[in-house]
Amino acid sequence: MPTEILMPALSPTMEEGTLAKWLVKEGDSVASGDILAEIETDKATMEFEAVEEGVIGKILIAAGTDAVKVNTPIAVMLAEGESTSDIGAPSQAAPAAAPAADAGAKAAPDAGSQSSAPPAPKADGQRIFASPLARRIAADKGIDLTQISGSGPHGRIVKADVADAKPEQHTAASAEAAQPAAPATAAMASGPTAGQVAKMYDGRDYEEVKLDGMRKTVAARLTEAKQTIPHFYLRRDVQLDALMKFRADLNKQLEARGVKLSVNDFIIKACAMALQAVPGCNAVWAGDRMLRLKPSDVAVAVAVEGGLFTPVLKDAHLKSLSALSAEMKDLAGRARNKKLAPHEYIGGAMAISNLGMFGIENFDAVINPPHGSILAVGAGLKKPVVGSDGELKVATVMSMTLSVDHRVIDGALGAEFLKEVVAYLENPVTMLA
Repeated sequence: MPTEILMPALSPTMEEGTLAKWLVKEGDSVASGDILAEIETDKATMEFEAVEEGVIGKILIAAGTDAVKVNTPIAVMLAEGESTSDIGAPSQAAPAAAPAADAGAKAAPDAGSQSSAPPAPKADGQRIFASPLARRIAADKGIDLTQISGSGPHGRIVKADVADAKPEQHTAASAEAAQPAAPATAAMASGPTAGQVAKMYDGRDYEEVKLDGMRKTVAARLTEAKQTIPHFYLRRDVQLDALMKFRADLNKQLEARGVKLSVNDFIIKACAMALQAVPGCNAVWAGDRMLRLKPSDVAVAVAVEGGLFTPVLKDAHLKSLSALSAEMKDLAGRARNKKLAPHEYIGGAMAISNLGMFGIENFDAVINPPHGSILAVGAGLKKPVVGSDGELKVATVMSMTLSVDHRVIDGALGAEFLKEVVAYLENPVTMLA
């Protein structure tokens, strides 16, 4: 029977996306692993792979359609011996050119259609991703998909995973997951509506800017952060003269290799090593517990058109300055082109946000959950300082502010971490030890 191809969830935060481009057309034969389409998520443009072989029988959602909900049918695949006459009404479909956000309201499921697969189950509130064919086989055999490990892309359950599986009784955990969820608490007031705001500016000349997926995600996550995370702030100045001289000497020696280290590379390395020195700060909030990481995975904010990414440099404490510099340049370049994969911008225990290159002296950054902290870095400026000998001198001083989640990190612990960062930056040769 024909198989529906559903809009995939290509990142953990994705609820809808834009079907940017089809790379196949109706009648094309495809194999598992072939690229079917390019899909714009809330963060990036990603390729969508076929998980099974077959022929593209019908494309349900046209290229360029935005706000396509996850699990909306976007195409129908035919198996050997099937034809387009076997295709019934899609289970949640909208007309090909219509925005998928209205799909559920415009077409009810066809109760008599044999092509519809059971809805994807959930375990502990999380969606279980499975191909339509795998879900149908599981339903026919009485298999609990929450007990199956998927071998497809991003852990998706495919035909091979369920073909030889045997029915099992639901475990207590899966039965509990099937219980109706407790009613959600009332949403917090979000301010005046779009219409109310527009009325305030009636008669004034303005342009209405539509929010894309990235802007919606930034707005939602930062609102969540400020409403739910108890922020507090720790501030330190760091004298950069020794680092600037050390950096100049290193860059001169590395010039033949085409390597040029930035101040930000040293800040990343200093934070990574400080997380090892103060492991209590290498932690994230996980709802009813904390997760304390062992490696130093440091995220770095990168401004892109319409928002920002926070690509993660994993195991940063183990990498050389030149390796961190090359990796950061690669991640930042692909971030600006929105070509990062989810595993490249998800994770990390803390983040760094550097606005020094814009002349900002100091600022308070908002924590990106579930991180335990974020370091806001300002510009290095010439300032008068009192030396250790009591003499007044001029030094290059940079301001840093550590925003801390008080649920994860207490004040004294955060202060100890920031002290370590300053020590590494003011004595940069210790980062090579």
